[in-house]
Amino acid sequence: MKKSLFLIFTFFLVLYLFSACEKMEKPLLGPDPGDQISGKKNTGTQNIPGPLVIYDNLEFWPYTGNDFSGIPSDPINVILTGNADPRMVRAALMFLDGDRTAWGFPANFPFNVTWQDAIGGVQTTYSSNSSWVGSPIQMEAGDYQQVRFHIRFFDMGEATLVGSHLEFLIPNTTEHQVISWEVAEQLLVVDLLRSGLVDPGFYPPPTVLINDYPSFREIPAMIWAGMPPELQFLVGSSPDPTTGNVPLPSDGNATVLHLMGDVNGIPQIATQEFTIDFDAVIPKPICASSPYDLVYVQGPVTLRQKVLYTPSGNYISQFHAQGHLDLTPVDLTYQPVGSTYQAIVNEHHRGIVTNQVSMASSFQMQIEVPPSGPFRGQLLVHLNVGPGNSSQYSLEVKCEP
Repeated sequence: MKKSLFLIFTFFLVLYLFSACEKMEKPLLGPDPGDQISGKKNTGTQNIPGPLVIYDNLEFWPYTGNDFSGIPSDPINVILTGNADPRMVRAALMFLDGDRTAWGFPANFPFNVTWQDAIGGVQTTYSSNSSWVGSPIQMEAGDYQQVRFHIRFFDMGEATLVGSHLEFLIPNTTEHQVISWEVAEQLLVVDLLRSGLVDPGFYPPPTVLINDYPSFREIPAMIWAGMPPELQFLVGSSPDPTTGNVPLPSDGNATVLHLMGDVNGIPQIATQEFTIDFDAVIPKPICASSPYDLVYVQGPVTLRQKVLYTPSGNYISQFHAQGHLDLTPVDLTYQPVGSTYQAIVNEHHRGIVTNQVSMASSFQMQIEVPPSGPFRGQLLVHLNVGPGNSSQYSLEVKCEP
């Protein structure tokens, strides 16, 4: 493995302390900058993100994004070549048990958890041969509502690119905070080796330097301040003295594995459903009058996902999130400065992978109720990543002056 797993042995203690500590101060979760602007934006698939990198005969963008703009979200940190169909990799990971102790991982959550299908936002990446590709198949080892290893697969035909990370749910929100790229990469590589699919002539696996280092992205200062010292130590970084934000370490390398053999998935229907009670102060998500507009958000958000894997090997997933929330304008000291009003949030995802097609789509809606009034409005986002000319993205924000 590329790095020592020493810090992993402290993680069970960290999780215990983290779950036992008092609720974090309500975090400030930054909205998409584009959500503050009225109007409509269409970003098409003619955009080529940069810089592109080359491994073997594959020229690709070494990041994931949330649309086709080329703004990076996560690094690509595993490259699978050979027989690397994401459906087969998914099946192989699901057949594994959670015992990774022989590889230096502790027998504690989330390091002893088996893989399952994951709820997560639809992301994109790009290669010169395949153009834009989505992430219809996502997996997790852990728990959406606590801590999890989260991976997304991007099928480029000649290879599958993977973005993996370790993250925890920010209390009382539906947002996750990444705390490590490297530990997640190590665990995924270990499990692929355990699966028996890795070409023995390709071990130890090579790595290629493809993205930003020594860090990529960061933990906001306010979230960092609410984390216990043990979890801060696991991150392996310290606050930037100028901003207080904490850079997330990244070595910029992706591990390359060549896969052989084949694994057939088991036909199944897998479902998840749970409710998160939102209870946080955040920047006003849409139609803000300034960056300092804050709202205290309360209310339930219900998440449902259904994944179907058919006897013929087709993968179909559907996700739906819905919430009715109370929003109260507050000042920088979190004191109310306006009357409470309501908002409706609705989100749908769909993923399909067959022998002929791979596609992923999402729809997001946020409506303040009533939508009329000063700095009130609505947000609509459509993303479709599919074959041919079906890929498209649009964002529309309507705000009252």
